[in-house]
Amino acid sequence: MKAFFTATLMLITLLTQSLNYAKAETESDNPHTMIQNAASATFARMKNEQALIAQNPEHLRTIMRENLLPHVDYKYSAFMVLGNQARNVPKQQLGEFVNVFREYLVTTYANAMGYYDDQTVAFEPAGKYDDKKIVTVRALIQDIGKPDIKVAFKVRKDRKTNEWAAYDMVAEGISLLSSKRSEFESILRQDGIEKVIELMQQKIKDPIVLQKPGSSPPLPAPQG
Repeated sequence: MKAFFTATLMLITLLTQSLNYAKAETESDNPHTMIQNAASATFARMKNEQALIAQNPEHLRTIMRENLLPHVDYKYSAFMVLGNQARNVPKQQLGEFVNVFREYLVTTYANAMGYYDDQTVAFEPAGKYDDKKIVTVRALIQDIGKPDIKVAFKVRKDRKTNEWAAYDMVAEGISLLSSKRSEFESILRQDGIEKVIELMQQKIKDPIVLQKPGSSPPLPAPQG
């Protein structure tokens, strides 16, 4: 859970930065623009609703669900986490897993925002994406008094809609989805998809907690 949680904080931190692209570009043209627009809406709402968040941290779930989740390809991410094990899961349970995974992401995003403390990000120059379906946006997360963190933001274009959506984050060479797949793999083999769903549901039930300024989640650890 910690690796997933930490990388999600990095993802949301990335989304806060201005990327200085031409105004004529649209989300369908450039994944950077998609990220920037999603971030602008999410953080503008958070700023406007600070009093409500302080009174009820659970409101962060609503903001993440309404402003950020539409720009995340949670279905693709869910199947990536299952990997080859998806072939052994009944269709009905696959649907349940995807739905629970979506709310698990909402919870993860909301918890990550409790740690956000105005970090900055330095991006590599944007590339050309005319003929590509999957691209990587590379950057450094910079926090005063702490080492820079190398991150890579994975974005894919939907074959049907041609819209860009985020699906993975690589922090210091460690893939968020690969980390979760390693974590769930033995559980899937030994206890089945029901146990994985149960574990995610338990995480979803945990309350959202606002963290003290300056605190930070642990860095993701490599999975064996």
